[in-house]
Amino acid sequence: MNQKLQPTDLRLLKRSRVLEVSFNNGETFALPFEYLRCFSPSAEVRGHGGPMQLVTGKEDVGITAIEPIGQYAVRLVFDDGHDTGLYSWDVLYELGIGQAENWRDYLDRLDAEGYSRRPD
Repeated sequence: MNQKLQPTDLRLLKRSRVLEVSFNNGETFALPFEYLRCFSPSAEVRGHGGPMQLVTGKEDVGITAIEPIGQYAVRLVFDDGHDTGLYSWDVLYELGIGQAENWRDYLDRLDAEGYSRRPD
């Protein structure tokens, strides 16, 4: 019997600008706010059927609230006004599993577009 993937803990670590998510399979991910903002599941970022938009200038973005959406997701409210992405448990898990590859691809896209990201 497969157990449905569920978070067991969500911690908003504002000082380090990280959302820590633990799942019932024992995995825990530390997801930086910038990463979550740049990979938002919103239509604004994911595109309306087109390619994923390149989000820039979010090195210092903060999360001001986490709003539960039923038993399946949360809405993250960012201090830049973005609040339209619903982060389902599956999305958060996929962002955690793919974090290293996603971030590397993101940095490559920034470089290709000539955008210089401010260091942490």
